[in-house]
Amino acid sequence: MDVTIFHHPACGTSRNTLGLIRNAGIEPTVVEYLSNPPDRATLVDMIQRAGLSVRDAIREKNTPFLELGLDHPAVTDEQLLDAMLAQPILINRPFVVTPLGVRLCRPSEVVLDILPAQQQGAFTKEDGEPVVDAEGKRIK
Repeated sequence: MDVTIFHHPACGTSRNTLGLIRNAGIEPTVVEYLSNPPDRATLVDMIQRAGLSVRDAIREKNTPFLELGLDHPAVTDEQLLDAMLAQPILINRPFVVTPLGVRLCRPSEVVLDILPAQQQGAFTKEDGEPVVDAEGKRIK
């Protein structure tokens, strides 16, 4: 199954998302996007397919977002994309691409909506929050 995660190993949400993908028996293509960022066309495609605006896809927390003045309403989508490509830490994470769609998986359990396979057992997030029960069913 062709599943790709744009991953940041230091991010708990990204690690939880990767764990949920693997809990479905899928070994995804893992792109550590800080060292291997997507090109502009791929980034634009992911944002559009996820139904997001460019502003929705930019990460503000723990990034140079404010220092770069990207919070100003006059900053265009093209300028935001330029900044995201120049400093990939500004790309929100994790984006996951599957045959069933693209999502920015915040929170991590959003990935369950687009996985092409069912969960194979229980899954609990790193913070102790149960997400999937022993039967592989999503806990609401």
